[in-house]
Amino acid sequence: MHGRPRKAPTREDEAGSAGKGKKLGSLQSQLLYNHHEKIYNEEALDLSAKTLQINPDLYTAWNYRKLAVQHKLAASHPDFNSIFDPELRLVEIALGTNPKAYGAWYHREWVLRRLSKAHSSSSSYLNDYLDHELQLLETLLKRDSRNFHAWNHRRFLAALFNTSDQEELKFTNEMIQDNQDNLSNYSMWHHRRVLLSGLLKKKAQGFSSKEKVLHDEYELVDGAIVAGTEDQSGWFYHLSLLEQTVNMDAPFLVSSWPSHGSNVLLSRNRCSDDCSLSQFDSFHSSSGTFPLILYFTKAVQGVNSSTITIESSFCTKNDLHWTPLIQNRSQFSQAWVTHIMFPAANPHSSEPYLLEISVGQSQGIISRNGFPYSRPTQFNFKVRLCLGETERVKVEDLDGDIILWKDENFHALQTKSQEPHEAVSLDQLIINDVHEPNTSNWRAAIVANEIDLFQNLLFCKIGILTLARLLTARNVLLSRCTNKTVDSKEVLELYKDLIKLDPLHSQYYKDQHSLVFLQEVTSNRESLQRHCCSYKNLACASIGNYKCVRLNNISLSRIGSIEKLLWVRMLDLSHNELCSIEGLEAMQLLSCLNLSVNKFSSFSALGPLRLLKSLKVLNISYNEIGLHPIDTTRYLCSSPLAHTEETSWNCDEIMPGGVSVTNYWEAFLIFKSLRLTQLDIAGNAIAGENFKSFLVKVVPSLQWLDGDKLH
Repeated sequence: MHGRPRKAPTREDEAGSAGKGKKLGSLQSQLLYNHHEKIYNEEALDLSAKTLQINPDLYTAWNYRKLAVQHKLAASHPDFNSIFDPELRLVEIALGTNPKAYGAWYHREWVLRRLSKAHSSSSSYLNDYLDHELQLLETLLKRDSRNFHAWNHRRFLAALFNTSDQEELKFTNEMIQDNQDNLSNYSMWHHRRVLLSGLLKKKAQGFSSKEKVLHDEYELVDGAIVAGTEDQSGWFYHLSLLEQTVNMDAPFLVSSWPSHGSNVLLSRNRCSDDCSLSQFDSFHSSSGTFPLILYFTKAVQGVNSSTITIESSFCTKNDLHWTPLIQNRSQFSQAWVTHIMFPAANPHSSEPYLLEISVGQSQGIISRNGFPYSRPTQFNFKVRLCLGETERVKVEDLDGDIILWKDENFHALQTKSQEPHEAVSLDQLIINDVHEPNTSNWRAAIVANEIDLFQNLLFCKIGILTLARLLTARNVLLSRCTNKTVDSKEVLELYKDLIKLDPLHSQYYKDQHSLVFLQEVTSNRESLQRHCCSYKNLACASIGNYKCVRLNNISLSRIGSIEKLLWVRMLDLSHNELCSIEGLEAMQLLSCLNLSVNKFSSFSALGPLRLLKSLKVLNISYNEIGLHPIDTTRYLCSSPLAHTEETSWNCDEIMPGGVSVTNYWEAFLIFKSLRLTQLDIAGNAIAGENFKSFLVKVVPSLQWLDGDKLH
């Protein structure tokens, strides 16, 4: 491990191991008997100690000793020293046998927690224990400075005994000064990263200036990288510094739908004129509500009627319930949605209603890493109710249309220069960096310096990867400072080179290439409009909006830049290399979605579809669903088997109308809440007649299945 070869065992070693195994088997049998019978006398404890000295990885033995400690502590007036000290001595002996025995380290921390609680009134007594622990760690780290258990234990001790993070950071400096080999120590760099993040977050003394701290850290790690480019530990620390440099600590609102300054025409029945030639964007809902979507830079919680206020003549904050758009039960999400009731019809007035949204005026919104939302934001939009009875058409007639995803059905958008309505609706919400003036300037300067350095380190793969990350960071910072489009061609070429140079990690490079490409596509109206089309005569079709974003046949392996696509109703992602649609759940307006000819291997990978309540048309044909007997995406994506998955396993719901879901439970969880009118599933291994019959029963709203009209 860590480049240190193991010695092949000799015959004497093998003979000794056989004898040890025989002895260990006898001890373990007696230990299990004592454990079952709850025997905690000294003889039984001595036997468990002998067992652990031979095999420190036996969790059952450590758990037995925990029960013995609890048994002794339950006695009246227990002698803490006689209870805890033997446990700590035994752990030291066990660590001498195996310094990386998980059970031994866990047991030591368990004992120290109870010891500190028992002696909480005697700080000098606890300091003696702390000194002993630090001496033990010094011995273990001299033996193997990469022992991550020992580094984890240092952080545990610092938290338990309230040791300052500054002292711990100073310890890593001393480790580097004493031995330059520690510059290739993953555990040391990780320890330093954790400490630095905490100190910057708390703005501890000497760490209030993030600019100065990061400048010094870059100097340290750059020296380590240049001294040994083949060693990857410093490169990973450099990546953590880059994340600290680019990412803003506090979350803020980055986009919304409706967007700032937009105008939305609301209708319960679709209006026959598309309204695309007016200044209003049309939205149809038979339920009489429209969504308000907020998208943050980071996953946050605390989005509610107290932290989000809405001022309008027809909506009050008490009417609203905010929901995180996420597949599991976590209350942290980047995207949140609420549904607002249409204003009451007023035949005597066609004036639009103004809605003013205030975000973060009161405290409560907080990111997963504990930073509060500190940038109060306001935006507004207008809505108008479509009232013309002569403009209404029968909804049932519209829902009968079939959507065909053929190229000949799509045409480039045609707009007239005098029209006030933009062909492509990008979010107009701009957040000014008022709380950290000029903060992006020093960040951009640091990144520029790093780019100059790494331009000379392109002879190794990780050097190319780091340069690609730096250039991406520069583009993000420049767009944040100047709000201008930044060219990403160089970054895309670097990822293409990496795909060829390092095929073992090609999937990661493809994912990064996809994310950068989508950032470029959505960076301005002109670039996105090249991917927007109109679908033949869909001015009066079931999607209620004729614009389609076509991101098909461009080798996408991952979806990103969702915050720029909240307005999209019709999306074509066919003929790509997608295995997951994570993030798509934020696109609450999506009515038509084409995912055909991708690499989806199961319904678990399509989990976000469950949250797309407006979805009517879905094409997942010619994927790999049902082809693999083992669903590997179950371990990569949120799964219906996960404890956090929102499912209700009651008999009445799972078997509606006698439908058996024994073989199709994953599909059932996806489709049971959807109101699809058209579904294409052909070309998948699962798409047999039995499965089609299952779909017809589970999705009673279906009118078209694989191009066939259902009766």
